[in-house]
Amino acid sequence: MSGPRPVVLSGPSGAGKSTLMKRLMKEHEGVFGFSVSRTFVGKHNKNPRPGEEDGKGLNSLPMLLGATLFPVADVYSSEDLETSFSCPNESEPTNKDYHYTTREAMQEGIDNGDFIENAEFSGNMYGTSKAAIQDVIDKNLMCILDVDIQGVRRIKETDLNPIYISIQPPSMEILEKRLRDRQTETEESLQKRLEAARIDMELSNEPGVFDVVIINDDLERAYEELRALLSDEIQKTQEAKS
Repeated sequence: MSGPRPVVLSGPSGAGKSTLMKRLMKEHEGVFGFSVSRTFVGKHNKNPRPGEEDGKGLNSLPMLLGATLFPVADVYSSEDLETSFSCPNESEPTNKDYHYTTREAMQEGIDNGDFIENAEFSGNMYGTSKAAIQDVIDKNLMCILDVDIQGVRRIKETDLNPIYISIQPPSMEILEKRLRDRQTETEESLQKRLEAARIDMELSNEPGVFDVVIINDDLERAYEELRALLSDEIQKTQEAKS
């Protein structure tokens, strides 16, 4: 895919990834295109939680709603849908935004090879649309892909050529405190999330998986590291748009 290089951001829930993304996009308005999630809502599922809206993203920051993720859940719940939009501290907003689709449409897209990656977590199926990524790139925007470690590995098998960045907490103890302070999950779902985070932290340190791993032990320092890493591509994108 030609055009601005996409950015793959990965890391466990609670590492502060969404806080850094929102700040990056707010400071560099008109440079990035991000994704709005989609979720299947069936007759046995709960209604969207308060604050969740169809067709918006990252609390309505100005952006292009591009590369689309499709979570599909058998049970729609706060435990299952605490995705990358979850907050690591009280200062970060908690509402999440989605487009809604059907399980059949999701499976058809997977079968047709419409996704650059797809994965499953806590009963949810996820996929990233190739066409939506290209739509962002065609508009001279840097497409941000928020995917888990499985998605990172699958994207590496394609010709996308993004910048791979992992946002990690300083320790499992600090991550657990952040997640518990939210008070949004059952003990069972919390333990599942912590186990997924342990695996993520271990795999993120394998050579060649990420271009850089940012340890978010201080939000300001982590943000400056992220911005510095992307500064050249940001400048190229701004120059191309002007």
